[in-house]
Amino acid sequence: MDAERTPKLVGTVWGLLVLNTLGSAGAETVVPLPRSLIQMVTMGALVAAFSLALALNLRLRVRASAFLFLLSLLLVPSLISSADLQSGLGALFRCARMALFVGTLWLLSRWWDGGPTFVRHHIRMYFAVLCSVAAGALVSPGAAMPDLYGGRLVGALWPLTPPQIGQYAAVIIGLAVLLVLGHRTDRRSAALVVVPSLVLLLLTHTRTATLGLLVGLTLAIASLTLTSAAARRFFSWAVLCAAVAAVVFASALQSWFLRGQSEENFSNLTGRAKVWDALLAAPRTTGEKVFGTGLGDKSFDGLPIDNSWLAVYHEQGLIGVALVAAVFVALGGVALLRPPSLARACAIFLISYCALASYTEAGLGDASPYLLHLAVAASLLAQPAPAAPPPAPDPPRRRVPRWARTSEVI
Repeated sequence: MDAERTPKLVGTVWGLLVLNTLGSAGAETVVPLPRSLIQMVTMGALVAAFSLALALNLRLRVRASAFLFLLSLLLVPSLISSADLQSGLGALFRCARMALFVGTLWLLSRWWDGGPTFVRHHIRMYFAVLCSVAAGALVSPGAAMPDLYGGRLVGALWPLTPPQIGQYAAVIIGLAVLLVLGHRTDRRSAALVVVPSLVLLLLTHTRTATLGLLVGLTLAIASLTLTSAAARRFFSWAVLCAAVAAVVFASALQSWFLRGQSEENFSNLTGRAKVWDALLAAPRTTGEKVFGTGLGDKSFDGLPIDNSWLAVYHEQGLIGVALVAAVFVALGGVALLRPPSLARACAIFLISYCALASYTEAGLGDASPYLLHLAVAASLLAQPAPAAPPPAPDPPRRRVPRWARTSEVI
């Protein structure tokens, strides 16, 4: 496949995919939005994204991708478990949504070339989402930090939960920092993204996103230290500042991290462990163990599962768990085999962030921001398409004498 310029409308397609994965559940907004309206907007965005991607790639030219192949295989147990309608008609609807989502990624894979194009789209789209969160906090501070969520920041214009906002902020902070270290953007532009995003992350009090950011950046920058002097300097200063902050602000950091919870509540992960134990103890048939119960809303007995692996096991069975694990093995293996580079560092950050967040967040088995993060990682790990060979020069034209060109009448 010849190297080609990525159309600007690809960014629009990516923005529509981001809109689709925002979800429809969250805090009450300043202007009440019916859930049916939000679902219509998000599903319409996915249909528009697929249609636009198809228009941009009418010849259906795609890149070979183990990541997308495994996601396509994940549709098989999803359809098998959803076909008996144990989870209702909504399961088949979610299967259709996931098929459109994966199909759109296949169409976009034509432009996966190992460059930072999709990283920039990712940062821009999620920064726009965070701008709406900040605007909601300015318009109605009470609605943006309600008592229902313990004063944590939520979406007041679009229903977004604190973990969602924290996830978006952490991901674009990490990517922006890596772009600066790789000299792909200037410090001023990065600061315009990092500083407000960091403020929003702190206001959400999201521990998973904060730990994911720290661990992911540590691994990504460590992968650059052998080849980048800027990465070595940043890593050294970051370790020094972290050590000083841990000593000076130990009590404040502990208070922020505990969020006023008791040790018992913190030890069972805000009640998550109880749901996990109940899910694992629930009786299941052999078919449910292998294929799951069908795509649902990532809950068990009306309570959120908040664990990607258990959610996949519940909805797509052991086959689904194996396929999701294969996704991480494939992406992680390719990242480790690549030589040190900015693309590799960004991919390592996204893979490690999603792996850590999967313990307390669901979404790896369905259309979600986590699959978009991993799709960006896959685009970074793709080999650049070979350039088209230059056209062969025309053979030199032999000069014919004038007397030979003159026709002769016999």
